Amino acid sequence: MTPTEQHLADRIQSLEKELKTAVTAAFFNESDLARHRGLKQGLFSYLLHSRVLAYVTAPIIYSGIVPFFLLDVFLTVFQGICFPVYGVPKVKRRDYIFFDRGRLKYLNLLERLNCAFCSYGNGLFSYATEIAARTEQHWCPIKHARRLNSPHSRYAQFFKYGDAEQYRQKIDVVRNDFVDLRSVAPPKPTP
Repeated sequence: MTPTEQHLADRIQSLEKELKTAVTAAFFNESDLARHRGLKQGLFSYLLHSRVLAYVTAPIIYSGIVPFFLLDVFLTVFQGICFPVYGVPKVKRRDYIFFDRGRLKYLNLLERLNCAFCSYGNGLFSYATEIAARTEQHWCPIKHARRLNSPHSRYAQFFKYGDAEQYRQKIDVVRNDFVDLRSVAPPKPTP
C-alpha cells in the first residue's frame, strides 16, 4: 500500500469512529420523549392499516431467525477456536449487534420487534463480515482485479492484484498486521 493509500485508509477509519461516536451520543430530553409518545401509533391501528401482503410475507421474513441464530453460533465458535491459533484478534460481537431502538417511545410493540429483528440481522452480517475480513487478511490478503462495491475494513491493507513480489516478501507482515486492533484485542500469542 502506498503512503497516500495508507493515509486515506487511516482517515476513513478515523472518520468512521468519529461518526460512530456522534451517532451514539444522541439522547432525548423530556420534551422530546413526550413528543415521541404523542406520535406513537397504537398496535391495533398499526395492524388495521397494514397491507395484506405484510401478513403473508411476515412469516417468511421472521423464519430467517433460525439461520441467523445458527450463523451467530458458528461465528462465535469459529473465531473462538481459530483466531487464537493464528494470532488474529477476536471480533467483539457487542460492537456489531445491539438493540437500542426498542427504547424509542414512538414505536409500538410490533415496530420494536421489527426493529430488533433487523438490528440482529444487519448487526450479525456486519459481525460476520468483520470475522471474514480478518480471516481473509490472514489467509489471502490480495485485492481483487475488479473494484469492489463495498470493501471490508481490512481490504485497504491487502496486496495489489498481481503483485507477486510484494506478496512473497511481505505476506507474513500483512497477515499478522492487526496493530490498529491491538488496543482493543488480546495480545498476539507467540508461535
